[in-house]
Amino acid sequence: MPVHLVATGGTIASTGFPGPLAAARDGAALLADAGVTADVTVTDLATAGSFAMGWDDLRRLRTAVAEALEAGADGVVVTHGTDTMEESAYGLDLLLDDRRPVVLTGAQRAADEPGADGPANLRAALTLAADPATRGDGVLVCFDGEAFAARGVAKRHTLAAGAFRGPVVHRAVDGTVRRVAHPVRRRALPLVAGEPPRVDVVAAHHGADGTLLRAAVAAGARGVVLAAVGIGNAAPDVVDAVGEAVGSGVTVLVASRVPEGPVSPRYAAGGGALVDRGALLAGDLSPWQARILLGLALAADPAEARALLDEHLT
Repeated sequence: MPVHLVATGGTIASTGFPGPLAAARDGAALLADAGVTADVTVTDLATAGSFAMGWDDLRRLRTAVAEALEAGADGVVVTHGTDTMEESAYGLDLLLDDRRPVVLTGAQRAADEPGADGPANLRAALTLAADPATRGDGVLVCFDGEAFAARGVAKRHTLAAGAFRGPVVHRAVDGTVRRVAHPVRRRALPLVAGEPPRVDVVAAHHGADGTLLRAAVAAGARGVVLAAVGIGNAAPDVVDAVGEAVGSGVTVLVASRVPEGPVSPRYAAGGGALVDRGALLAGDLSPWQARILLGLALAADPAEARALLDEHLT
């Protein structure tokens, strides 16, 4: 069966330039814009900006992708807004257990904007999804000729065509796929029917105290991701608030607000104190991807969430 396209909206589907943009084009229109003549089946799941997406949208997206694979698709391409593409890509990667390729792509320029990048990105994504060489790589994000592993990919520029950075797995060059690396695959998490428990991201910064972290717990968060400074540090009152949260049964993951690199308990009064208070280190995950992992792990099995996190953070 040919590659299947799941269209969800985003800038790639938006028009209205040079005025306010709105997602308007369906999957068939996107394929026509890209000059795709091959047989590609389509599911129009949504026509919206990814900035409005949440857990229910991730669940619906996973279901649509799984249904396409179950129907026999050789691979699946998802067109998606760039604002939260890194979260959806990693969420799908955690929830899918299939060797066939799933590739997310989108655009930085609207479909009716001069120099629109969506058609080229879509053609490259379709090439990747159809190539047997990409099997077993998990979910990929394809942008500007490069395919990134879902884990660790991040949008690094608000406007540039090469908006994403992360672990490069393939390059799509002149209609061919060239492998760069082999990503590590981990066991898939189950998809639960209900809403995952509340998980908030709280940022550390110059002069921060524990007020916002305590407010997240008071609002009902069962998990908190601390976007720590540097290699995983935070001010003393933030450390105290983390200890209070862990003591009340809340799982706290420590990531870094720095775009690249892991967190570590290198500093006794910083990351070391956070670990001493019961926080877990999120490795090299961004705060946003750490939130996806923590929410899905807590939803899958609150009693065994620590074991699931340990498996996916190593």
